[in-house]
Amino acid sequence: MKPIRLKNKQASRRRLSNRSALSTSTERPRLSVHRTSKHIYAQVIDDKNGRTLAACSSTSKVFLASAEGKGKSECAALVGLEIAKRATEAGVSKVAFDRGSFKYHGRVKALADAAREGGLSF
Repeated sequence: MKPIRLKNKQASRRRLSNRSALSTSTERPRLSVHRTSKHIYAQVIDDKNGRTLAACSSTSKVFLASAEGKGKSECAALVGLEIAKRATEAGVSKVAFDRGSFKYHGRVKALADAAREGGLSF
């Protein structure tokens, strides 16, 4: 098992490497995803102005009733649909997907696919 400091350093390197490859602008803000062992969070961020345009998470009150009895991937898909809805209400249709240090697999992929179904393009 790797020491905690090494894991954090590697995760930080992956996060910065991924973010430097993204090309964001005011027309194409960043869809940032953060995942914990129980929940998933998504934000649409305009880096040029330093503003969050839309945000959604599996901990919000909207999902407490609808996520009852569902798995984590299904909850991530619900968050993806909701973030797409909130982003289009904010006038955003194109985003750059920022997965952070997480693999594009499982819950992160479920959120991305649902956001695409909801109308976001990336």
